[in-house]
Amino acid sequence: MFLSKISGGNPARYWPIGGIKQVDDWPSVNLLVRKSDFAAVNGFDCAFWPGEDTKLCLDLTKKLGKKIIYDPSVLVYHHRRAGLKKHLRQVGGYGLHRGYFAKKYPENSRKLKYFLPSAFLISIVAGWLLGLYFFWARLFFVVIWFFYFLALMIAFFDINQKIKNIKVSLAALPYILLTHLVYGYKFLQGLLNKKLSI
Repeated sequence: MFLSKISGGNPARYWPIGGIKQVDDWPSVNLLVRKSDFAAVNGFDCAFWPGEDTKLCLDLTKKLGKKIIYDPSVLVYHHRRAGLKKHLRQVGGYGLHRGYFAKKYPENSRKLKYFLPSAFLISIVAGWLLGLYFFWARLFFVVIWFFYFLALMIAFFDINQKIKNIKVSLAALPYILLTHLVYGYKFLQGLLNKKLSI
């Protein structure tokens, strides 16, 4: 489900795409760091899990002035969580920490793409509730779902273009929807919390 920009925000994290480029944040499952640089920033801040990699990347780029380079020719084989429940728990943790980081560490976490699942969640809840009373809100609700359905179709084609398996590509669609809803909710929770507790 992460192989489309629509479903995961950054498919280059999971599939070799494009060319060599500089990035400001990268997941630790696909990140190589010099031991001396890792030690210089005191490694991972384990108070932020998952999210320790975002804090590490911020420390490397801001405290040490280092660059993080994405190179699609470097491959790491990493297995995702098995099953929907474990996947949603992991994604919820990502959302919670990213929401908190958007407030506390905005340098690499206050980006529009991280806010979009929350905006989608708020839109459908508000559209549904207001739709009980107002025609324009019912129309808004239908329009939101129409555009979301179009986005899911784009995600389906993005994923299928890479893996060439229609069944798996179709099975990713409910994962995408649930991922957006859970991430959006947990992002708001992290954004609104004064202190993050793990």
